[in-house]
Amino acid sequence: MTSAADIGVLGGSGFYKLLDNAEAHSVDTPFGPPSDRIAVGELAGRRVAFLPRHGAGHRFAPHRVNYRANLWALRSLGARQLLSLSAVGSLRAEYGPGTLVTPDQVVDRTSGRAFTYNDADTGVAHVAFGDPYCPRGRHAAGGAGIVDEASLVVINGPRFSSRAESAEYQRNGWSIIGMTGMPEAALARELALCFTVLALVTDLDAGVEAGGGVTHAAVREQFAANIPRLRAWLIRTVAALPAEQADCACGQVYAATTPAFPLP
Repeated sequence: MTSAADIGVLGGSGFYKLLDNAEAHSVDTPFGPPSDRIAVGELAGRRVAFLPRHGAGHRFAPHRVNYRANLWALRSLGARQLLSLSAVGSLRAEYGPGTLVTPDQVVDRTSGRAFTYNDADTGVAHVAFGDPYCPRGRHAAGGAGIVDEASLVVINGPRFSSRAESAEYQRNGWSIIGMTGMPEAALARELALCFTVLALVTDLDAGVEAGGGVTHAAVREQFAANIPRLRAWLIRTVAALPAEQADCACGQVYAATTPAFPLP
């Protein structure tokens, strides 16, 4: 397929549309259809492919998102750098609602999700994951007011954490919590993609605040109120991303080995 875009954007809860005058692409993958058709257009002078990970109208809960198809489809359209927009809870009182975070580490507490492309009986390729996010992407997203050192713990959902679970995550020193960051980050690494999370704190997690706990309505309300800020942050980051991936370590994960599956 001819390259349609060099940057992919995954929209999170409440972020279902990004580009005006975009071309809609239906992409088939070996793992089934992605969450929705992919809109391709121009943003900040760059060719961008946008996919709402939950589908239009938030059809797919976090544990039912076809993560493998989503990332495969974006790479098939030419994207080599991915930006993931995510609504997250905070495990630290100082990171209140409205805080913008680009995490540098991830902890996987999900289960039952298709988490790898290495499913065939043709061998396996082990990729490095010590630093799960692209350093160049995080640099492009950084700046005044952006928290750039944080560990994101990813839970299965769709329920929120109990207070005891939240307290455990805090004791472990983790900073923010979400439901979609894995297996996205690991799959991106297997596809040799640069992957960066742009996270918006929508709430304090159950073990941090003293009220009745997190609600979906409150999360969506906070996210909707901050969409202009998140969009501005995204546009600035897209403009600051390097023109090419060629010299980034993310794209060189197979330099000393061969992937066990054909990259799209």
